[in-house]
Amino acid sequence: MLYDEGGFDRLTDGAWKEARVRDGIAAIVADADAAFEPDALWPAHEWDGYNAPLPLKNLYVGAAGVVWALDDLRCRGLAETTVDLSATALRALELWRAEPDYVAGEVLPEPPEAGLLTGETGILLVACKLDHGLEDDLRRRIHANLANEAEDLMWGTPGTLVAAAAMGWDDLARESADALAFRRDTDGLWTQRLWGTSFRGIGTVHGLVGNVRALLQVDDPRNETLRAESAAALARAATRQDGLANWSGEGKLQWCAGAPGIVSAARDYLDEELLLAGAELVWQAGPPGAEKGHGICHGTSGNGFALLAAFERTQDSLWLDRARRFAVHALAQATDMPGRYSLFTGGAGTALFAAACLAADARYPVLDGARRAD
Repeated sequence: MLYDEGGFDRLTDGAWKEARVRDGIAAIVADADAAFEPDALWPAHEWDGYNAPLPLKNLYVGAAGVVWALDDLRCRGLAETTVDLSATALRALELWRAEPDYVAGEVLPEPPEAGLLTGETGILLVACKLDHGLEDDLRRRIHANLANEAEDLMWGTPGTLVAAAAMGWDDLARESADALAFRRDTDGLWTQRLWGTSFRGIGTVHGLVGNVRALLQVDDPRNETLRAESAAALARAATRQDGLANWSGEGKLQWCAGAPGIVSAARDYLDEELLLAGAELVWQAGPPGAEKGHGICHGTSGNGFALLAAFERTQDSLWLDRARRFAVHALAQATDMPGRYSLFTGGAGTALFAAACLAADARYPVLDGARRAD
């Protein structure tokens, strides 16, 4: 079995209409505005805030991620927010420094505060993008993370490499890339040491394709070999069946684990036949249901980025049409489900996926750097 079929829904029959999609994006922004409180930030979904001090501040499921998305949408001219994004970024940093978002009892990699998605680095990155004078603080966090054993985007050097590249700091980006490349195993993978255990992942958040995506943001003569060796490792790891492919031994089919993330993150070097086999599986499975939701981490929008990746690689409009069908469905889910205020699991990320479909732009938020304004 390539994936657990029980967690997916029938795709809505709603047609792609640009004006309606723009209205859907604006509705998500208006809902985020209405839910916001200057001191308390945004309310946390039960799953996002489980055993963590509230409000949530981080880039993954906290206020910094919502600010990132609202600023991106504003720069694209897709929606105006009433939230003071600059002040909110500073408030998130202030609250995080008073009480970080760490889950109670979780074994954290060292130094946990340097994590891009869950630590202070992501919040500082958002604040710096909004022209606050915190570059020295951010540089210190990135440099402190050069030896983090997590080896992933969430906590480790790959994440802080992404931050350095986003800031245009070639020196820190190259230093991070050198450290990360040095620790790569001989078969092309990395060993992640997280939560008191170790494993060798291939996915986006905790594995090969996320790490390689970070490394490729640094111009380096090693990149051609890195692409070839990574494509070979992914070919070896794929599970194939009837012209379809997945990479999750647990039967998961979502951006953070399985074909959607592999296809999205490895879209410029994965064997094309294998890339299309993974994208076709995403399409045939349909959108994730209510349990996973509409977000970009493990929901409909994240899976939809794989369809955009197939369009970027092939320039076949079939894949863009399919991605846009997923966007229509995701926006409908965002309307029907209770508000969820985060970049990776909530409406903010879904709005960015819809915006990506408007622009036919396969770049994934944060991981692929700043997006172009349209």
